[in-house]
Amino acid sequence: MRVLILHGWGGSDHPHWQSKLASKLACNYKRVYFPLLKNPHFPTLNSWLKELREIMIDFKPTVVVCHSLANTLWFWYANEADIELDRLYLVAPPSIDTDENTIKSFFPPPKPKSLLAKELTFVVSSNDLWSSVEETELLAKEYSANFKIVDSAGHINADSGYGDWEWIFKEFNLKFKCED
Repeated sequence: MRVLILHGWGGSDHPHWQSKLASKLACNYKRVYFPLLKNPHFPTLNSWLKELREIMIDFKPTVVVCHSLANTLWFWYANEADIELDRLYLVAPPSIDTDENTIKSFFPPPKPKSLLAKELTFVVSSNDLWSSVEETELLAKEYSANFKIVDSAGHINADSGYGDWEWIFKEFNLKFKCED
């Protein structure tokens, strides 16, 4: 298993669940890559897409975990790529109608025919200001994906209290308890 973790706008440094997942995967002897994408506070689609293409060629992940803006990035990538992952997690995807000026180059994303994974899971919070349960559920149905709602989790990030997120840790069957 080779796990690629892609952060969203602003990054996902400690104590975000993505950074903790990367640590737990590494301490369980899993191959993991958690890159800091270029200029995370002022990203551009072209720059991030170029980086993702290179990462996919060099690292060859079998599992990808996206959070927030990385979901939108994945939609762009899936529109042009021809690969198949074992699993893809799309956590807290922003609405396709997002009109935030700083990240406007990412929107609206295309809707690719496939999201390039054998197993696909969308995860949304019941009170995320960046996305709605209804829109995410429609996407999940469109792609015949698993769908999970996390109750009152905000944007499912460190600001919402998600440093430790037991559900995502259990998804990877981690056996060793790791120090944070």
